[in-house]
Amino acid sequence: MSPRKSRLAVGLGRALFGCFAVAASPLAFAQAASTTTDATQLDTITVTAQSREQELLDVPIALQVVTEQLIDDVAAEDLGDIDSFVPGLRVNSLQPTQPSFQLRGIETDDFGIGTDPAVGVYVDGVYAGRGGGVLLPFTDVQRIEVLKGPQGTLFGRNTAAGAISIITHRPDTDGNHARGKLRLGNDNKTYFEGMANIAVSDTSAFRFNGIFNHSDGWIRDADTGEDLAPEDNWATRAAFQTRFGDNTRAWISWDHESLDQRGQATTSVVPIPALPALPTAPAEPDSFLDPERQPYRTDAPDAETRTFDGVTLIVDHNFGGFSLTSTSAWHDYDSLNRVEEDGTNLSYLYVDSTNTESNTNFYQEFKFNGSTDRIDWVAGLSYFQEDADQTSEVNALTDSVDTIANNLGLAPGGLYGPLTMAANMFGIPVDLTGLPWNEKFVNSLDTKAYAAFGDVIWHVNDKTNLTVGLRYTRDEKDFTWFNDLRSAPELDAQLALLDRIGFLDAAGIPLEMLVFDIAFIDPPALANKGVLNRAKKSWDDWSPRFVVDYHFNDNLMGFASLAKGYKAGGFNALQIGSEFENEDVWNFETGIKHALPDYRLAYNVSAFYYVYDNRQAVTLDMTTDIPRFLVNTSDQEAYGVDFDLRWQATDGLGFDFNAEYLDSTFKTYVNPQGLDLGGQPTGAPEWSFAAGANYVWRLADAGDVRASARYSYVGKCRTNDESVSVLGCGRFGQAEAGEAQEILDARIGWTSATGHWGVAVYGNNLLDNQYVNSFGTYGMTVLGTVGARMTQPRTYGVELTANF
Repeated sequence: MSPRKSRLAVGLGRALFGCFAVAASPLAFAQAASTTTDATQLDTITVTAQSREQELLDVPIALQVVTEQLIDDVAAEDLGDIDSFVPGLRVNSLQPTQPSFQLRGIETDDFGIGTDPAVGVYVDGVYAGRGGGVLLPFTDVQRIEVLKGPQGTLFGRNTAAGAISIITHRPDTDGNHARGKLRLGNDNKTYFEGMANIAVSDTSAFRFNGIFNHSDGWIRDADTGEDLAPEDNWATRAAFQTRFGDNTRAWISWDHESLDQRGQATTSVVPIPALPALPTAPAEPDSFLDPERQPYRTDAPDAETRTFDGVTLIVDHNFGGFSLTSTSAWHDYDSLNRVEEDGTNLSYLYVDSTNTESNTNFYQEFKFNGSTDRIDWVAGLSYFQEDADQTSEVNALTDSVDTIANNLGLAPGGLYGPLTMAANMFGIPVDLTGLPWNEKFVNSLDTKAYAAFGDVIWHVNDKTNLTVGLRYTRDEKDFTWFNDLRSAPELDAQLALLDRIGFLDAAGIPLEMLVFDIAFIDPPALANKGVLNRAKKSWDDWSPRFVVDYHFNDNLMGFASLAKGYKAGGFNALQIGSEFENEDVWNFETGIKHALPDYRLAYNVSAFYYVYDNRQAVTLDMTTDIPRFLVNTSDQEAYGVDFDLRWQATDGLGFDFNAEYLDSTFKTYVNPQGLDLGGQPTGAPEWSFAAGANYVWRLADAGDVRASARYSYVGKCRTNDESVSVLGCGRFGQAEAGEAQEILDARIGWTSATGHWGVAVYGNNLLDNQYVNSFGTYGMTVLGTVGARMTQPRTYGVELTANF
């Protein structure tokens, strides 16, 4: 493997860690909290988690806030860079166009458009949707609210596990200002972010943002020296806000992103013998090699691209006794993700997977809210429409098809190679080797979702509040499957020639024997080759929420809640006719929120228990000769505890700490192979925690110096009887999936007394740990190949800022 470990990297890492150890503490832990500039009090954090502006202390929800300061501290560029500092949240962002989100052990194991996510991502109150259009670069983010537990009543569909609410800055009418940030790092990292705010009147302002991001990447091809994991994307945002009279405000924003880079690199973890020997098929997990020590070699045209556009219009009007907010949003994106599965540059083992998606969605919400001395209320209506198309492809070469035919015993020695040699012996100039082979599944989706909701907080007395919420949702989906015939035009042209001249007849080989499929060959797929299939279905749901909170005093609140989450039913994109019902989760939670102003300390703790019914997961079944995608249905239950604390120890020194304990098990689950996993762990780790410290030296006219260090720990996954067969959790030879993970980030920066200039040095993953992100398993049974995709090693750099 060729990631480069320079003396500069090691030296900078040691210097940064040593500086923070002296300035803050031996370990640095962080929940997202602001650093106070007032020596007499801890910052007050205002959130909108309940569709109202409230102090964090008054919100009876397990909630963590990620501020701009944390985003800066860890040089975060998207949600995948902050998840390790939010215990319970896991974001797989190695491939930006195919991310996955897990919260409190719940996630959706499917990239197909027929399945919705269990964690909803919202930007300025607008549902971001699915898949390739969710994990976008941070553009002018003010804060991020991570709400744990089902949020069906307040946020709507597809928040069975929780919601991630991203809030951006609005244009500022107070005056003109601009800022710029230039980040230069190892592997030729160049990241630039700029903002300009232009106030055109006392009531109107524009705000413009731009981001440019490039990196050569940390992986090199061992043979060619080519960069295999580069970053190349840019994004822009334009917003305008104005007022019409004293009671009406309008805000419109436009976002655009362009991503064009290589797909995530894969390295082989199975021993590859010299020809004519072939790797053992199926691959033996006990023989896996250490992926950190394997060279990267590829012959795949890996690619990852995305073009995204989004427009949001928000209009607020105050009628006096209540207010109305209208939110209209349109998103459109096209994405492509092509990655190699085998991790070699050998044509006889070649296989890659390609996912192409095109999506357009529209969202409209009307939200009313008001308050009296006794009641705060929110009510509304929403409509969501989505049109999506997806193509899932498996690409191979005739050489690797020969290997598959040999390994399955269909044609010892292969088909196309021996046929080429035989034809050439008779002077027939054909070459059936090294030719592309493509199989694809094409899906389309038309979704319409309607909802009506209400949430009322009744202030029973000065200390007690009762909250009742209810949302009705109706989802309608129209879905299609089209399993196309295998496509190999160059091969078919030469086979047609051999058939035309009678060579195939003379060899006793019918042409039909040479035209077959190696992927998507479960019985429904084979029976419907070249046939368009359609299914249409609707689901209804009522999601209630009940909360009681009691304020023992102004600084101590206790609460208990019972809430239901809902995820719409759907379809298995890769199994014709396969559909599943909606998923429900009931969550009970109780906890306290306590502030100690005299000590400038605040902490929150909550205990929860949930039951998740009818959870769907689409998995690759590798127990058959040819892998196939199946839907698994299970019921799960879990209990756990969330804790967070922040403490402003002195005027300059601040600490924070947060943790989650989770015991997640299958309540009932019999997998497709007949294994009963009832009572066994689902795989989610038991413990995760994060902590941080920061210190500010105030140097009067010389400016300020701020140092921060942040550490996070995620425990190892918990294995079950299915883990080994899906390579999802456990040790396999010298490779391990789901091992415990540690991340240490640090930063030290100077800001001028005027605030106009700044310079900082930073280091991410200073411990230089790497972990298996996922295995490429499609070729495991038929080719004997398995590729590993690894997380990024240490990064470091310098950052220059200007603010005017």
